[in-house]
Amino acid sequence: MTTRKADRLDTALASPLVDSHHRRITYLRLSVTDRCDLRCTYCMPERMQFLPKADILTLEELYLLARAFMGRGVRTIRLTGGEPLVRRDVIDLVRAIGRHVGIELDEVTLTTNGTQLAQHADALARAGVRRINVSLDSRDPATFRALSRRDALPQVLEGIAAARDAGLEIKLNTVAMCGVNDAEIPDLVAWAHSQGHAISLIETMPLGEVDERREDRFLSLSQVRADLESRWTMTPSDARTPGPSRYFDIAETGGRIGFITPMSENFCAGCNRLRVTATGQLYPCLGGGERVDLRSALRSHAPDREAAQALDRAMLIKPERHDFRIGTGLAPAQPRHMSVTGG
Repeated sequence: MTTRKADRLDTALASPLVDSHHRRITYLRLSVTDRCDLRCTYCMPERMQFLPKADILTLEELYLLARAFMGRGVRTIRLTGGEPLVRRDVIDLVRAIGRHVGIELDEVTLTTNGTQLAQHADALARAGVRRINVSLDSRDPATFRALSRRDALPQVLEGIAAARDAGLEIKLNTVAMCGVNDAEIPDLVAWAHSQGHAISLIETMPLGEVDERREDRFLSLSQVRADLESRWTMTPSDARTPGPSRYFDIAETGGRIGFITPMSENFCAGCNRLRVTATGQLYPCLGGGERVDLRSALRSHAPDREAAQALDRAMLIKPERHDFRIGTGLAPAQPRHMSVTGG
């Protein structure tokens, strides 16, 4: 990846990104593709229509955006998808952003489904990544196959092992679903901790039309937490990450568990995040339709000025909280799929 154009960006720290609700933005989730090699039932339909490749930002443009956000005080950049590791030459982008860790950035990281991780783990570590999130909703082959519509569990487990061997810190992300993997959650937590990994449980969110009723699968994590507390000794943890997980330490396993509760326990008051799609659309809220077009700004005659103005607009329109709801007969909060926004 050539970055000569991007390196011309003036990155002297301008005014920090602070929204109209006085929340400072320090965390960017940057999608590099909407494509994925799995078809998880809660995320997308089997016959998902992906965006034309011509609509996707180039790696140089993605790097230019990363630099623009660094210049406004963003300290963490997480690369997402879809599945980021299916994008050709994505390691070049990781390497370019990774050069800024310890200077403008505290970290560059990514979220992956793990299918491509075995072949990329060493390169990610060399590029400056120190920790990653890996989505894993089940270790049962039949359940994994039914959820992801692909027989890829062996590749995912191989990828997790490769990442550990490469020295990457791993946190597993598990979407908790009633009647699907709820009975497996204690064993999944125990396994994660036995491997030295933290784990976060996530409530399903109403994004995009899928091939099942989300209200039938929704599982409140307050219920899951009560069950786990009946099994183990759980105490609030001092651990903090840029994301929304609320962590607890489990005495019996010696590990850490996080709860991400967009539905049952709203955490928007502390939101420090923005999301940019692979087409350059900035969504100030995962559950909102508000957006600004960064691709047009990047491709204008004055990209520095236009990008800065677009970021200022995003601060004005970022809502106080999301509007997620799950209930009988309700349409998704937003028609776009999770793979489009990048989680």
